[in-house]
Amino acid sequence: MQSILAIIPARYASSRFPGKPLADIGGKSMIQRVYEQAAKASHLNKVVVATDNLLIYDHVKAFGGAVVMTNEEHASGTDRCYEALTQQPKKFDYVINVQGDEPFIQPEQIDLLAQALDGKTEIATLAKQITSSDTIFNPNIVKVVFSKEGKALYFSRSPIPHVRNRPEDEWPAGGNFFKHIGMYAYRCDVLEKITRLPVSTLEIAEALEQLRWLENGYNVKVIETQLETIGIDVPDDLEKARRYIKSS
Repeated sequence: MQSILAIIPARYASSRFPGKPLADIGGKSMIQRVYEQAAKASHLNKVVVATDNLLIYDHVKAFGGAVVMTNEEHASGTDRCYEALTQQPKKFDYVINVQGDEPFIQPEQIDLLAQALDGKTEIATLAKQITSSDTIFNPNIVKVVFSKEGKALYFSRSPIPHVRNRPEDEWPAGGNFFKHIGMYAYRCDVLEKITRLPVSTLEIAEALEQLRWLENGYNVKVIETQLETIGIDVPDDLEKARRYIKSS
């Protein structure tokens, strides 16, 4: 049995939505909803928020959550996760990076990812089959292709694979397109190593951190999920989330 720490990075500053973790959704902050959902996962040994802001820190403490302060200069959630890991008094085998802007993350998704962590797996993530052309051609939605064994071959904002000699509106019918669900699991020794890697060429081109890992030879295991959650990127998404809470 692997020992797993879930870390929820919660950065205050955001060009599109400052203070997002503290946004109210149906009487609870977004970060509290993420924390409570993660805490329901049965395969986790601990859940902790990693923040760079005292308001968020105090808020998590107030609702009874575990939280650590981290450097505000981190370039990515991965870097923040590693610093949070180093502050833990207990050793863990794996870290799962749970996105702090998905207040309706399903515990089943976390457990699905956790079940793939066998000690050999270096990095793991989730993907969901795409059924609409709009999603395939949306550059804000990251696509992934992977081997029959579930090893990630490439991540891209472009439609991958390219379906030759077939109208684009028919591409989803082939069932070859998968949306990347941005929750990661890292073996702890691998997490330490990837935070020391320099920014890579493909990463710069696509603005996707996971390409740095692939370029440096790390294996990323992709697990298919049938579940999808509502992410909060901009204030308009917050209104959708509030409507969802009222209707559920």
